[in-house]
Amino acid sequence: MTSPHRHAPAGTPRQARSVARHVAAVADLLAPLRSESRTETVPLPGALGKSLVHGFLAPVSLPPFANSQMDGYAVNSADMHDDVTEFAVAAPVPAGMRPPSLARGTAAPIMTGAMLPDGADAVVPIERAVPDSFPAPGTGARVTLPATAAGTYVRPVGSDIAAGERALAGGTCLGPAQLGLLAALGIPEVEVYRAVRILLVTTGDEVVEPGKDLTAGKIYDANGTLLEAAMAQAGLEVRRAGISTDDPAELQKLLRSQGADADVIVTTGGVSKGAYEVVRQAMEGQPVEFLHVAMQPGGPQGIGMFDGVPFLGFPGNPVSCLVSFEMFLRPALAAVLGAPALRLPVRARLSQPLTSPEHKHQVRRGNLQPDGTVRLEGGESSHLVRALAGSNALVHVPAGVTELAAGDEVEVWML
Repeated sequence: MTSPHRHAPAGTPRQARSVARHVAAVADLLAPLRSESRTETVPLPGALGKSLVHGFLAPVSLPPFANSQMDGYAVNSADMHDDVTEFAVAAPVPAGMRPPSLARGTAAPIMTGAMLPDGADAVVPIERAVPDSFPAPGTGARVTLPATAAGTYVRPVGSDIAAGERALAGGTCLGPAQLGLLAALGIPEVEVYRAVRILLVTTGDEVVEPGKDLTAGKIYDANGTLLEAAMAQAGLEVRRAGISTDDPAELQKLLRSQGADADVIVTTGGVSKGAYEVVRQAMEGQPVEFLHVAMQPGGPQGIGMFDGVPFLGFPGNPVSCLVSFEMFLRPALAAVLGAPALRLPVRARLSQPLTSPEHKHQVRRGNLQPDGTVRLEGGESSHLVRALAGSNALVHVPAGVTELAAGDEVEVWML
């Protein structure tokens, strides 16, 4: 028995933007990316992870001919008696050839996938034959087979997909299965949307590249590697612009020198309400809004245009960065382009209780267990990189839910 969820009182004022509204705002910002000018035609292997521009109707049926589902004997079911029937063994039917018509009263050895001869309407598996092995061709052998209904172990023409049926819809994210279908239909190349080009910039005087000396007050840059890896894994094309200092003029210069050919600019840090928020300062005069989303972690967000290029400003803590990407950029691109693929949501039961801020959508890190429970990793703080590294899922607690007990059901996204 699970305990009831505690919900925020009705009518409580909320000034922060909801997660859903911010996803919609990011999708609106990125909508121009769905343009014919951003398409390319590539061979199937080069389309992996990309989004299909136009849908496909099947140019051929799959299978294109009736074929055998088993190694066995092709027969005409009308020749069979109620129990068993003895047949003369006809010439074998290998895969890849058009066989001669099957003479009445004969059974043709047939291989899996081989074309069913005209006159045959069923296949008897070899293990049900007597003898249960194929004879040498041309020996005048005979075989005894049990009664078998028409259609048994036969793959009819078009039983997978018929010519003219919808194979894939426009906007489909092309994974191995979708590419396999296209190949099976004889399609060698497809028109897809080009990978989205991201200019990724880490900001902060306190941040240094891994491998350099770590002096007092400095931290290594985890955000750049974390986000670059997440974006690259999602099929985005990422260019790192290094680390910008807290000088707004320097950040503006960097963005202008490297961001002109980007599809999206993403920065980390400098978007809160402190005295030295470099991204806020660098965006002065640009149509950029800095706001708070009702989410923990990752509440402070920036969104708008920098010199005509879509801009997203993520917070500076590592977990906040990744959560911002997963909650906003990934689903917005999926809505606009069909790729990258959305994270797989599953339902799981908490292995321990938790609390959540009253008006925020909380995203915790966790490990989905084989028994269907999810174990939380670390606390709710956004600096816990080790807890993130030990997790395989994001655990969602909707806004308005303040407490959940062990055993309560939650939505988790598999990482």
